[in-house]
Amino acid sequence: MAGSISEFRANFKNELARPNRFDVNIIVPPGLSIFLNQDSPGKTLKYSCEAAQLPSRTLATTEQKTYGPVEKFPYLTTYNDLDLTFIVDSDMNQKYIFDSWLEYINPARTNNFKYKADYSTYVTVNQYDTQNKIIYSADFYECYPISTNQMDLDWSADSYHKLTVTFAYTRWFNRTFII
Repeated sequence: MAGSISEFRANFKNELARPNRFDVNIIVPPGLSIFLNQDSPGKTLKYSCEAAQLPSRTLATTEQKTYGPVEKFPYLTTYNDLDLTFIVDSDMNQKYIFDSWLEYINPARTNNFKYKADYSTYVTVNQYDTQNKIIYSADFYECYPISTNQMDLDWSADSYHKLTVTFAYTRWFNRTFII
């Protein structure tokens, strides 16, 4: 027979983690800051990020059979892209920043890609507890946008624009976990 609710709750020593207690910090590459003519575009992005994900990590495996059953052995770590959704303000600043960043990476007039060191950056996603203390923090290295979603226009809509940006990155580390 299943235990009572109080027995279930007794298994949790702390409050539950809340998915709505987070922020995202984006260090805009220096060359892009000059290109944007803005003092701190990263600050604008921090406070307008509506949705994010804590990162995943997967070990790619290969199967091998020597004697007995087939076994899996890891050979590569893979990471999913990072999707961040931003609330777009009335001057479309968030859209302008990411359009400019993509243009900076690959100017449409020349199609000459910049060097990765010029356009990649660091992104941090922080998870907070109910007392606003960081309980989990993931740093994404060599991070840069690879796509932005379309923003639909609709006469019947009475909402606000959201812009989802997909980022590629080389690796991530849990800053709150020390080995």
